[in-house]
Amino acid sequence: MKINLACPSTGLQKIIEIDDEKRLQSFYERRMAQEIDGSALGEEFEGFIFRISGGNDKQGFPMRQGVLTNTRVRLLCKKGHKAYRPRRAGERKRKSVRGCIVGQDIS
Repeated sequence: MKINLACPSTGLQKIIEIDDEKRLQSFYERRMAQEIDGSALGEEFEGFIFRISGGNDKQGFPMRQGVLTNTRVRLLCKKGHKAYRPRRAGERKRKSVRGCIVGQDIS
C-alpha cells in the first residue's frame, strides 16, 4: 500500500510504500477522517498522528465520504456531486465509487 504523507504547514510531501501486513492492520476497518497513531507504522513515525483523507482502490475508483462500506458501489450522480460532470442539463449517471472504509484492496 502506498501512503502519501503531507504536512500542510510546511508543504512537505513524502510517499512511502508499506508491504508488511502487520503494520497495515491499524489502517484496516478505519473510516475516512479518522486519526491513527504513527507508532503503529513503525518507530520512525512515533509521535506523529495520521488522518485518512482519501484513497483509490487497485482499479482506480476513488473513496467517497458517506458511503459506509469497504466495497465498490454504484451511485446515481447528478450535478454538484464529486467525480461527475454533467454533459447536458438535468443529466444523471450511475458511477462506481469506493466506500469510505479502508480495506485490503486499497492501493
